Amino acid sequence: MQKDYLERVYAGFLGMNVGIRLGAPVEPNIWSYERIKETYGDIRGYVKDYINFAADDDANGPVYFFRALRDSSQNGELTPEYVAKAWLNYAREGIGMFWWGGYGVSTEHTAYLNLLHGIPAPQSGSAATNGKLLSDQIGGQIFIDTWGLIWPGQPTKAADYAEAAASVSHDGEGLAGARFMAAAIAHAFVENDVKKIVDRALEEVDPQSLYAAVTKAVIAHHTQHPDDWESCLMMLHRDWGYDKYGGVCHMIPNAGVCVLSMLYGAGDFNRTVEIATMCSWDTDCNAGNVGTILGVMTGIQGIGAHYRKPINDGIVLSGITGYLNILDFPTYAKELARTGYALAGEEVPAELETTDGELYFDFEIPGSTHNFRTSDPFLMTVQGSEKQAFAGKGSLRVLVDRVVRGQGARIFYKPFYTRADFSDERYKPAFSPQVYSGQIMEMQVYFDKWFGWDTVQVSPYFRTMSDKKIHTHGFTKIQPDQWQKISCVIEDTCGDVIDEIGLVIEGDTPSTVKTIGEFYIDEFRVYGKAKYSVDMAKQRKELATVTPFIVNHGAWEIEDGRLNLMCYQESLAYTGNYYTKDVNIHVDVEVANGDNAVLLLRARGAMQSYMAGFDKGQICIWKQDFGMEKLVCAPFNVEKGRIYGLDFKAEGDVLTLQVDGETLLTVQDDTYHSGMWGLGALAMGRSYFGGIQVSEL
Repeated sequence: MQKDYLERVYAGFLGMNVGIRLGAPVEPNIWSYERIKETYGDIRGYVKDYINFAADDDANGPVYFFRALRDSSQNGELTPEYVAKAWLNYAREGIGMFWWGGYGVSTEHTAYLNLLHGIPAPQSGSAATNGKLLSDQIGGQIFIDTWGLIWPGQPTKAADYAEAAASVSHDGEGLAGARFMAAAIAHAFVENDVKKIVDRALEEVDPQSLYAAVTKAVIAHHTQHPDDWESCLMMLHRDWGYDKYGGVCHMIPNAGVCVLSMLYGAGDFNRTVEIATMCSWDTDCNAGNVGTILGVMTGIQGIGAHYRKPINDGIVLSGITGYLNILDFPTYAKELARTGYALAGEEVPAELETTDGELYFDFEIPGSTHNFRTSDPFLMTVQGSEKQAFAGKGSLRVLVDRVVRGQGARIFYKPFYTRADFSDERYKPAFSPQVYSGQIMEMQVYFDKWFGWDTVQVSPYFRTMSDKKIHTHGFTKIQPDQWQKISCVIEDTCGDVIDEIGLVIEGDTPSTVKTIGEFYIDEFRVYGKAKYSVDMAKQRKELATVTPFIVNHGAWEIEDGRLNLMCYQESLAYTGNYYTKDVNIHVDVEVANGDNAVLLLRARGAMQSYMAGFDKGQICIWKQDFGMEKLVCAPFNVEKGRIYGLDFKAEGDVLTLQVDGETLLTVQDDTYHSGMWGLGALAMGRSYFGGIQVSEL
């Protein structure tokens, strides 16, 4: 494996997200090439600022469909069936993940419903099932970036994996696009001539396909007119435009734009994503795909700071797993790189190892921030740095600029988001907290004084969502030129959600002597067993869910401090650390109508979990594994209007259900070892849920 593999994976993923963010504001078809040019001119930077950029299907797909390898594959092989399970497991039907444009209109929506109703992959995406028009739409190539990133220098293997994944929803030209893009990404690890990357990727495509034909047409035009990308775009409009192909967003015109932008971008990352955006059509998809390729090829240094800085190493997603919807780039790049090493049969470097369910930020990738930010950019700014490090070579550098006693700023990471954190609601991102009461937060800090007194003072802190209160843990004076450990146990939030964690840094000098210097943070961790409650009176209904849950089906409301569910079908709400192992969940449950209410443990997604609760004159524990299986049941008649205290516990391979403190059911099963928790119902009815308490064991 090449020495800079991790950094190139990071640069590729960063490049993908730069392209998506650049192209997203001008994605709708009303943004023609002419209108983009008239409005924004020669694009040389983001055309819109975002508080935080909300989720996009172009990011959801590469992240969540990649989990098929982790969830289903035993030997590193990939099949359409594995990817199909990821589709069903991580999407909440009709919300987020991809475009739910209707059966027979949206290729992805059509494939999802096919899978849900028993049509297996790859038939779910085949032209024989859905028709050629639907199977040739662009989705085949926009969800495949991660397959190229895990096969560095092996374009055929990358293309094969991408085809297997894309066949869940696409066929024909859709598969050609998947093969081409993944192969180009893989080859970019070992080639810095963009024309050679295009030529090598083309070898993975059927030479008789339209995809090959449009690619060759762009190559030919570039050869004759190497300095005029707009004339090439006019050629595409004339010979390969949207008017020649049906559907909402066909593969072929956009394939032409991708090749055009790569060739005319001439190896310059910034210019490539800019041209892809100015060409119109499916701008975020096209700029995202070529952004991955050029990101890998040029590396971190090729991506302009004006594009990298606003991304700040973080995105949010919109799957059903709220914990996984918060993603920082260095951590995810490590996950991809670990897979790449494993597939290559090489030993995974120790520095790539992380612990599932813990936050760990080492700032080792050059310039990385892990999505940390500052509450006051006038007093303090943050950036990744290699000037100081407690371990390794990198840390987070905080410029402390003329602060005095009682004046300071928060340096923080967001483990939870609300609607107020976004400029829009693209693809309805929703979240479960990544940090909880009872856990330990720790970090190493260092102060390089330039001017002022010899100390600054700091305190670890967290902020609660409902009241925005800053909870500090006692200030410590930091002496210059030495690393010092700062840690605390996160106290009980009394049912609230934590939406910030980090460090308060304050000056310790009088106003006549302002402190200036550099403050460094390294080896930031949050770990340990959580113990917390959920007070529904402190939660809110927004982003098509109710915090801190991700709901799938049903009508959910907050009423009198409880969570109310009314439903006509299976309706479930998920939350918690995705990697929770042994845990006890206590919920007070009142069945107001019907006879069904359940709790969930070790939920891996919408199709895999353990459930326990009331059902048709019985009390049961179920295992859901793309179908329901009763593990154990006993007679039990639910009284309407009575509040029952349910405790559902998983410890090792033993599952236990208590009602009002009495153990009624116990069963052993070792299918699932970790996952989210949740609550809901399996059939029509109305129920209330309150008194929620969670204790990791």
